Amino acid sequence: MVRTLLGALGLAALWLLMSGLWDKPLILIFGVISIILTMWIAKRMDDADGEHLDITLKPIGTLKYILWLLVEIAKSNIAVSKLILSGQEPEKQKLFMVPVSCKSEIGQVMFANSITLTPGTITVETENDQFIVHALDFSDDDMDALADMDARVSAVETKGVA
Repeated sequence: MVRTLLGALGLAALWLLMSGLWDKPLILIFGVISIILTMWIAKRMDDADGEHLDITLKPIGTLKYILWLLVEIAKSNIAVSKLILSGQEPEKQKLFMVPVSCKSEIGQVMFANSITLTPGTITVETENDQFIVHALDFSDDDMDALADMDARVSAVETKGVA
């Protein structure tokens, strides 16, 4: 029940922030109806498959990680923009394996999505203990940067789930 209430409050806050419509009663009613419908569908999905994702992340550590990731995305975005605007084709494209030390599924998803969010890299395939990553402009420093990202995600996890 608490999980449902927190989910509904989170959706309501997100909806109000994104719509910006606080003073239109009909729109607010539509918002409430859509939140109720979303929560009902989520409940039915939970009942159907019986699986739940345990969030095993430290809240403050996750916030720090997101802020760090935003800075890394900005830096990478500038580097990729320079590469594109130079008009030259990237000469060092590469597919390579990245070892993963994250123990929980949510940690692995965070790490894979963090790689993909960073411009110039994309997670092509995920396996148990490693990812296949494509880099637009590969350098030897990429492996160190990805190892650092993996360590930061692992530090955010509270426990390992096999």
